[in-house]
Amino acid sequence: MIPIQNLYYLLCYAWNRLPERDELVTTSPTEFHRPLELLAQVLLTGARRLLRQGLKNTYAERQEEVQALRGRLLLTPTLHRDLLRHGRAVCAYDELGPDSAFNRLLLGTVEQLMRSHLLPSTQRHELRLLRSRFPASLAPAPFTQHTLRQVRRQRLSGPESFLLNVCELIYHSALPEVDTAGRTRFRDFRRDERLMAQLFEAFVRNFYRHEQRQFRVLSETIAWQAAAEQPEAMHLLPSMITDTTLESAARKIILDTKYYATALRQRYDRQRLIAPHLYQLYAYLQNQPLEAGQQLEGILLYPAATQEVDLRYTLGGHPVRIVTLDLNQPWPGIASDLLGLIS
Repeated sequence: MIPIQNLYYLLCYAWNRLPERDELVTTSPTEFHRPLELLAQVLLTGARRLLRQGLKNTYAERQEEVQALRGRLLLTPTLHRDLLRHGRAVCAYDELGPDSAFNRLLLGTVEQLMRSHLLPSTQRHELRLLRSRFPASLAPAPFTQHTLRQVRRQRLSGPESFLLNVCELIYHSALPEVDTAGRTRFRDFRRDERLMAQLFEAFVRNFYRHEQRQFRVLSETIAWQAAAEQPEAMHLLPSMITDTTLESAARKIILDTKYYATALRQRYDRQRLIAPHLYQLYAYLQNQPLEAGQQLEGILLYPAATQEVDLRYTLGGHPVRIVTLDLNQPWPGIASDLLGLIS
């Protein structure tokens, strides 16, 4: 379990946005008791800033019964209502305004949080005040996976992209049962190992992108150093895609993140490293082409939960380190440990 006071930093880096000193404004993350409270506060702060700057306008199609033709004539509903005899018609036209899929989703998320009994009354009050600042003509979008996919297709950037990630994480924290008052129940998303594995991987990769200048940081596809009797058989080999690759002229580090409770497993009467993780990293190293004079290294990185591990080997001629990162320590220690891994 990542403590809530560090969760904010992890989410900011995972979503490729540096933490801002004034992000939480009036409250410290150490005051939060649930991740949902943290997400609600981040949403409040970001949405307030967005409203101050002004919601982005977009063209939305309107259908209306009019006396003078506007846009394009919709003949079927016009004839069905027998409007031509009365000098009227149904027309469709584009109108510029705040009625965008993203703005509707943001408003829908605010309304969903307003009804959550898991949030303190002060936060719910702030959310109600925020709701009143949205344009009255804007209708909230349903809090559904379909709505999220619709907004994702727009490929937002900047503050809107960050707030969309917040909305999506709030959605993934929602349980399907809705009570009679229309309030959605929420769970602690830190218990979702698959989701947290994705966030942990993105957090580590983007942290290195922002916080160091020694290495180029990427996720790369490694080609198998193999041959087949039938060329089409090569396409049947599994893909090898690194979580994080750090590359300079002198060094190349393949860093694989594993969001597991422990780096060791009990097998019979002894603890051992998790074999598939080590085999995967070894395959990456053995199939990696190198530039002249470049040293190749491998790192398996686990969050420290039940025990700390720091093991060093030489495998296939390459230095390999299996190490845990203590996410329970103050943030400066986490940042220092990550930078120390590649020093």
